[in-house]
Amino acid sequence: MDLYRDFILTHYHHPHNFGHLSDPDIDDKKGNPFCGDQISVTIKLTSNKKKVEKINFEGTGCAISIASASLLTDYVTGKDIISIMDLKKEKVIELLGITLSPTRLKCALLPLETIQVSLLSHLR
Repeated sequence: MDLYRDFILTHYHHPHNFGHLSDPDIDDKKGNPFCGDQISVTIKLTSNKKKVEKINFEGTGCAISIASASLLTDYVTGKDIISIMDLKKEKVIELLGITLSPTRLKCALLPLETIQVSLLSHLR
């Protein structure tokens, strides 16, 4: 368990893709009112607007939320929007590599929800 905890803490203290992209195609944020976690994403799409070229995030929250955002932004970079929209909670759990309580699952899923809602608003 300590190995997984260290993995989460590493992504919490040194998250990948942290920061705000200049000139993004999508700029959105979401929050969890129950715990106070906040995640914002900036997304640059490929020229054909079908794939994520680059994605960054900023936010405040627990280690699970920030680690999930770090891992998810790594995972979705280069992926097509349709496949990102099909991602489910099981992928987030797989990326984190730990079992989560229902409360912690909400923290872990906030970044996925933020990414998917942001992309969905772009598709409309």
